[in-house]
Parts: sequence; structure tokens; C-alpha cells
Amino acid sequence: MKDLSLHILDLSQNSITAGADLVEISIKEDTVADRLTISIIDNGKGMDKDFLERVMDPFVTTRTSRKVGLGIPLMMAACKRCEGDLVIESEKNVGTRLKAEFKHSHIDRAPIGNTAETMLSLIMAGSDADKVVDFVYRHIIDEREFCMDTREIRVVLGDDVSLGEPEVLMWIKDYICEGLKNIRGGV
Repeated sequence: MKDLSLHILDLSQNSITAGADLVEISIKEDTVADRLTISIIDNGKGMDKDFLERVMDPFVTTRTSRKVGLGIPLMMAACKRCEGDLVIESEKNVGTRLKAEFKHSHIDRAPIGNTAETMLSLIMAGSDADKVVDFVYRHIIDEREFCMDTREIRVVLGDDVSLGEPEVLMWIKDYICEGLKNIRGGV
């Protein structure tokens, strides 16, 4: 995948498929320690110990539409290529925690990409899911932080307005873009 936001999209789709109604996505850029950490935490159905041990195998998947599951193995390869690692913890009927680490300055590290578009895609997918899925997106660059929580947006909008409405989606995109611009120092 050409950027990390596409990995985040793919792996967060797994959370939606696993029945999560809350997915927390965190990107932490620590330029002093030269580390980039991406975490995805969900409260979906989780994985049993046997499946968790096999999840790095590209020929292991729960999908019925295809016989390969490349999301986790591709993310693992991206981490390893950049002096990092991928750790997954999961508990059946509780949820899953994925943590991907990279050397921030590594020449082979893919760019983070367009996280605003990724979040919009996830919010739309979460609006179409069997049950409503909420997202917390947190992006930290050194000491500066941006956070967007769809639960807070839902409170302001009330029960009559869906996050999937085009006007709401455009506002969310602008909100994320502005927040990211602020933590990047206005760049």
C-alpha cells in the first residue's frame, strides 16, 4: 500500500466486520525518539488464542469473499522494513488491540497519507454497518494533539442527523484537516 492511511483503513474495516461499535485510532509521531506508532483498538468480537497465533499468515482470514487476508501481514512487513514491529492482542468477546511501530525517519517508511479521507470512509462504512460504529481519531505530533470523537459529534447533532449525511461528512473532513494543520504548525 502506498501510504499508511490505507493500512489503517483496511485494518479498521476488520474492526467493523468484527462487530465493533467503537474503534479508536491513534497516530503518534515522536520526532525526538524517532518513532511513529499507530494503534487501532476495538471492542469487536475479538479472536481466540488459536486464530490470534495464525493471524500473521496471509492465507488465514475470516472473510468468505476471498481466501487470503493480506492486511495484517502487509502492515507487519511495512513495520519490519522500517525498524519496527507489529503487536496484536485480542480476547474473544472483548476486542482487539493492534500496535504498529516504525522508525519515523526511515527512508522506506510510507507517508502517513490522507487520514481525513480514511476517517470519512470509515465513518461512512460505520454508518452502513448493522449497528452504529463510533470512531475516536487521535493524532499526536510530539506535544501537540488533535482528537475527533464521533460520539461527541452525535451529541451535538442529535438523533435526527446521521454522520453519513454529505454536509456532515464535509464538516468532519474540514474539521480533521484543520486540526491536523494546527498540530503540524500551520503547514
